Amino acid sequence: MASFHLPLRSSMAALAVVLCVLSCFLPELAFAKTRHYTFNIRYQNVTRLCHTVKVLTVNRRLPGPPLVAREGDRVLIKVINHVAENVTIHWHGVRQLRTGWADGPAYVTQCPIQTGQAYTYNFTLKGQMGTLLWHAHISWLRATIHGPIIILPRRNESYPFEKPHREVPIVFGEWFNVDPESVIQQALQTGGGPNVSDAYTINGLPGLLYNCSSNDTFKLKVKPGKTYLLRLINAALNDELFFSIANHSLTVVDADASYVKPFQTDVVLLSPGQTSNVLLKTNPNFTNATFFMAARPYATGQGTFDNSTTVGILHYGHSSTPIPATGIPSLLPNLPAINDTNFVFNFSRKLRSLANAKFPAKVPQTVDKKFFLTVGLGTAPCPNNATCQGSNGTKFAASINNVSFALPSTALLQAYFSRRANGVYRTDFPARPIFPFNYTGTPPNNTFVSNSTSLVVLPFNASVEVVLQGTSILGAESHPLHLHGFNFYIVGEGFGNFDPNKDPANFNLVDPVERNTAGVPAGGWVAFRFFADNPGVWFMHCHLDVHTSWGLRMAWIVLDGPKPNQKLPPPPADLPKC
Repeated sequence: MASFHLPLRSSMAALAVVLCVLSCFLPELAFAKTRHYTFNIRYQNVTRLCHTVKVLTVNRRLPGPPLVAREGDRVLIKVINHVAENVTIHWHGVRQLRTGWADGPAYVTQCPIQTGQAYTYNFTLKGQMGTLLWHAHISWLRATIHGPIIILPRRNESYPFEKPHREVPIVFGEWFNVDPESVIQQALQTGGGPNVSDAYTINGLPGLLYNCSSNDTFKLKVKPGKTYLLRLINAALNDELFFSIANHSLTVVDADASYVKPFQTDVVLLSPGQTSNVLLKTNPNFTNATFFMAARPYATGQGTFDNSTTVGILHYGHSSTPIPATGIPSLLPNLPAINDTNFVFNFSRKLRSLANAKFPAKVPQTVDKKFFLTVGLGTAPCPNNATCQGSNGTKFAASINNVSFALPSTALLQAYFSRRANGVYRTDFPARPIFPFNYTGTPPNNTFVSNSTSLVVLPFNASVEVVLQGTSILGAESHPLHLHGFNFYIVGEGFGNFDPNKDPANFNLVDPVERNTAGVPAGGWVAFRFFADNPGVWFMHCHLDVHTSWGLRMAWIVLDGPKPNQKLPPPPADLPKC
């Protein structure tokens, strides 16, 4: 057969036509790109509050470097472990569609990355825009191993709100004057509550209200009459936080990388793991003025907590004049009371999805699988010949439906994929409490929790409704629950015990907010729905790390679907081994 060759110019023209067709019909191929990052886990001496602590960092930064990509991009992050501790990284809120091997929770989707080893996380950002976070997901290492995920719209697409003059990540954290790992290890040994942090931080800095911190204060210089997009991230270990800027209002436009109907507020509430994009419009009449931004905890439990305030400085103009101590109170914003549950409840009810043609709210209107899950604290027996500091001489524990989840010594996803579940996990997690009681009333006499590695199995693409019911066994408190691998729609919430006969009639199935982390109200409940369209094994846990350490966690298996693109692929070759 005779060969046939187009002239070079004709070949280039034909290629241009092909690329044009691709760009018209497959825009994700035309504009998406692969972004490469390298995260080196190293020790770093960091000084805050006149205490120098050797902490774990990524690329010697605290917070760690931002991961920036556009919606549709593929991201590869090579994580190299140079420290003695085992490490994993979780890409909090990333859907991980069929990339569960890259999700990151230790002993759930992977074994940890051991000393001297590396693992490349490989995933694509699909259908998400806004702000998320990445953090370590083993023990309490995320105290210092965390950073922003910034997902920009695709090229030639814009925000559904005013284009900002500038975008600024604001990462809230906690600082300990000692190694946080020693704090949780001591608590687990004694059975008592862990020591609280010594300060809160804004972008790694405690702010001048703390001792020895006048130079460790985050400063944001702004111009009059401009709009700034603040990417708010709560990376704190154990505290929900109020945030406000004195003499300024904020417009909330996004929650957990999902757009919401814009609304104005003076105060934003963020639970650990939650993110929000807010617009700050600067005053056109301020030319040389200083204001404080501040964050302090929302606390509902009976245990001790860090009752302090971190501040940053919002400064108009070019000169930064020193702030006299006597002038500080007048610069601070008004924040709600520490235990202002009513504010928190009303704030959360303002969050609504855009629910328009471009950004629809795909809320399940009917439900295949219903779960009623109690969440809260309980106790575990004190070991023989030991003294425990928990309630009535016991050890503090936490549970979902009275099951305190025990992590295995191998990864659940590996056991599931290789069909070697025997001895690793069971699939008998209760869909409702085995022993019902008055969940928010008088607690039962027996506060002990069970302990097992039990999972829930869901058929592919089942519509799921979960009601999370808070309990008051050891005091009612708020619990931010995070579900890996999915976004869900918060269709209802309330105080007291959930009433299955009355409360569903008030569910919002039109424009509920779409999130990955939901706050269970103190002494109340929250209901959410989602489609189980992502095969794999997915963790769900309280994002107060002390509660996760005590066992307030569980896992879901979502089975493969019938089509090739609905099945979990095999693990990557460099997946860490236990």
